[in-house]
Amino acid sequence: MPPNPFLGIVLHAIGGFAAGSFYAPLKKVRRWAWESSWLVLGVAAWLVSPWVVAYMTTPDLLGVLERSDPDVLRWTCLYGVLWGIGGLTYGLAVRYLGMALGCTVALAFCMLFGTLIPPLRNGALAEMAALASGRVIFAGLAVCLLGIVVCGWAGVRKDRELTAASDDARDQEFKLGWGLAVAVFAGVMSSCFAFGLDEGESIAALAEAAGAQELYRNNVVLVVILVGGFTSNAIWCLILNFRNKTFGDYARPLDGRQAVNIGLSSLGGIVWYFQFFFYGMGTTKLGEYDFSSWSIHMAFIIVFSNLWGLYFHEWRGTSRTTKNRVWTGILTLIGSTMVIGYGNYLAGEGM
Repeated sequence: MPPNPFLGIVLHAIGGFAAGSFYAPLKKVRRWAWESSWLVLGVAAWLVSPWVVAYMTTPDLLGVLERSDPDVLRWTCLYGVLWGIGGLTYGLAVRYLGMALGCTVALAFCMLFGTLIPPLRNGALAEMAALASGRVIFAGLAVCLLGIVVCGWAGVRKDRELTAASDDARDQEFKLGWGLAVAVFAGVMSSCFAFGLDEGESIAALAEAAGAQELYRNNVVLVVILVGGFTSNAIWCLILNFRNKTFGDYARPLDGRQAVNIGLSSLGGIVWYFQFFFYGMGTTKLGEYDFSSWSIHMAFIIVFSNLWGLYFHEWRGTSRTTKNRVWTGILTLIGSTMVIGYGNYLAGEGM
């Protein structure tokens, strides 16, 4: 099937909406520690959902995995483990730099590394720079980075305006040097998800050869990556369960509250999984420069996360200037997806 960058961007937008929305059900969980709800979410997001969807969309799923190169399977899974570690250290970046600055630095490095390393490893960057389509893609990446910075700048102003009364307490946690190091580490590790998809290309090819539609060829790769991601997250959650003595959360009687907690955590996990379900489909529609999917994905995550924040009045009490800046950042990120989409269109035209 020919590339369709517009459809690819729409699919990435749906995935970004899922990524920006998955945490909403967890806000309604009661009487459970965070690690307990996160582990249940992980079972739904990283084990159950990927296998169910891959089974439904990949003929001879187990046969495809058996025929895959063992080294490719190991590396793809390892990238999932590293991606999971990146997500865990992301919280430390927020702790030491604050929500706005920590998120901005981590997501910026995540976007840059996740987008540029795959073509660099494949030796395609120089070729891209010689083509009009490649230069447009690079321009779109620059616009995306600018949008991340503008949103982060707005977030810093928001923090200052809403927490002015507690500056002393905040400064005790604020550690610029250590926080920047952790944020960079978190961003680089989080970008390993994109590396996993790139590494698993031969697995996706086997799935397509077995009869999977092109649109769903990456679902089997997600199974492998997310097993790795579940491993690192599950180990950390169980450590926290042990440290905080919260294993009892899982053993509560299955009354109404317990059923609701399990249901909400599982729902959050299913919504979380769909970000990469649609991401995987979106990559199949961007053509030669499918690695640019990662920057589009990051852009839409930030867009929808900030839109949810505006909807839930998280920016209430901030100045008009700050609100204008976050809207500027959102529009800049949306613009970056259009520029990158245009670059992919030019690549499809051989330019």
